[in-house]
Amino acid sequence: MTISKTATNSNKVSAHIKRLEAPIAATTQLIRQIILSTDKEIGEQIKWNSPCFYYNGPMKSFDPKEYKRDILVLNLHKGNILLVFPTGAKVNDTSGLLEGSFPDGRRLVRFKDMDDVKAKQDSLKKIIADWLKLVERN
Repeated sequence: MTISKTATNSNKVSAHIKRLEAPIAATTQLIRQIILSTDKEIGEQIKWNSPCFYYNGPMKSFDPKEYKRDILVLNLHKGNILLVFPTGAKVNDTSGLLEGSFPDGRRLVRFKDMDDVKAKQDSLKKIIADWLKLVERN
């Protein structure tokens, strides 16, 4: 039986989340479900030692250092849940969910707990969908 790359990546993400403390693990799992339910062309993997979500469809060629495929990475440092959008500045976020103004184009979303994720889930899905509209597809 052959295991697809996506299944392997999903298994790695699941294993990573299972190692987290209970409240952070449950909140991270909810964020994961929200992200993956936004579009069928979103993949997941462990990158930068964290769950990372990326566009897995066909794209025009680009320099990998431009992070055009990477949608966001979870930063789970010291009990905080932070989503880092490497190219978030490209998205016209009218919700105010994206924070920061980093010179490299990163934008952040902070979550305090499960209730905060639930309150912000529609805005998060819209930001991801808007980001996907900017992908340079083949």
